[in-house]
Amino acid sequence: MEPTLILALAAIIVAAVAVVFAIRGRSGAAADARQVIDVQSALVGRLSQLAESQAASQNLLAERLQSQERALSKTLDERLADVTRRVGESLRKQSVESATTMGDLKERLAVIGKAQDNIAKLSEEVVSLQAVLSNKQARGVFGETQLQDQVRNALPPSAYQFQATLGNGSRADCLLTLPNPPGSIAIDAKFPLESYHTLRNAESPDARTAARRTFAADVTKHIMDISSKYILPGETADSALMFLPSEAVYAELHAELPAVVEKSHRAHVYIVSPTTLMATLNTIRAVLKDAQMREQAGLIQAEVAAMGEDVNRLDQRVGRLQRHFGQAEDDMRQIRISTEKVQRRASRIQEVELDELDADVEPLPELPTAGAPEEEA
Repeated sequence: MEPTLILALAAIIVAAVAVVFAIRGRSGAAADARQVIDVQSALVGRLSQLAESQAASQNLLAERLQSQERALSKTLDERLADVTRRVGESLRKQSVESATTMGDLKERLAVIGKAQDNIAKLSEEVVSLQAVLSNKQARGVFGETQLQDQVRNALPPSAYQFQATLGNGSRADCLLTLPNPPGSIAIDAKFPLESYHTLRNAESPDARTAARRTFAADVTKHIMDISSKYILPGETADSALMFLPSEAVYAELHAELPAVVEKSHRAHVYIVSPTTLMATLNTIRAVLKDAQMREQAGLIQAEVAAMGEDVNRLDQRVGRLQRHFGQAEDDMRQIRISTEKVQRRASRIQEVELDELDADVEPLPELPTAGAPEEEA
């Protein structure tokens, strides 16, 4: 409680006591009045002590509250600083991660952009290829170009000829010039794409049967044309090759039309795809190497004979050189013998010079020679 409130309460109590005594009558004894005054004084003193005690308690409480407030403020400041530090570190970490993520995202977007460019270019190429394949003449040029690329990669220039004109006036897309047998082999590129697409896109069994019949007729016509134009007795081999520049068409033909394939074998026209053509060209290259080795066999034998004569002459010259070395070795041995004799004579002369004061010196005996008899020096 506030001190002012306590004093007011004391004053009220005093006034109440006075009112009580006034009611009791003015004729009350003087002792009672004195007692009342003493009680009133004691009460006022007690109230003053209570007010002072209350003020001291309030001051102590205020100090404690201020101390707690300061401690609480310090704790809050420390925790706020720690939270601020953690938030700052988290923000920096998130900033670094965001920057890294943005960098990765930019790189991936760049890759996606390049991929989109490649897809756009591929789409243009596909459209261009479709335009080429939709035109029969352009499709024929496409097959011839693929055929020429494969032949150039597999065989030497002397083993083939493009657009070669045969004796009957026919012009083959490629003529493989092989030795007899088997002789030159003609290759003609064919691409029956329309009938193949019709067969693949047929929805009903009847439509598929009709498309298969058309496809077989187109391929059979190409086989007969190649057999009549590019198989010439005495000029070419007894077989020819029909090149299909599509593995899908080749697989469809062998899967759906085995009778047409058998007919081509009977006509000596063998159908090849890009893969089987490469295998065929590798076999032809091995045949060419074997033929070249047979042609060079005589030259190789002549060279081997000439090499044998050279070896004989070398052996003779080595023999003469060996005899010269033997003579030189014997001459060196004779020279060593003469040198040893000279050294011995020099030693004897030195002994004579040392003993020249002796009057009875006898002549030195002749020393025997070592080894084989010495030739006259």
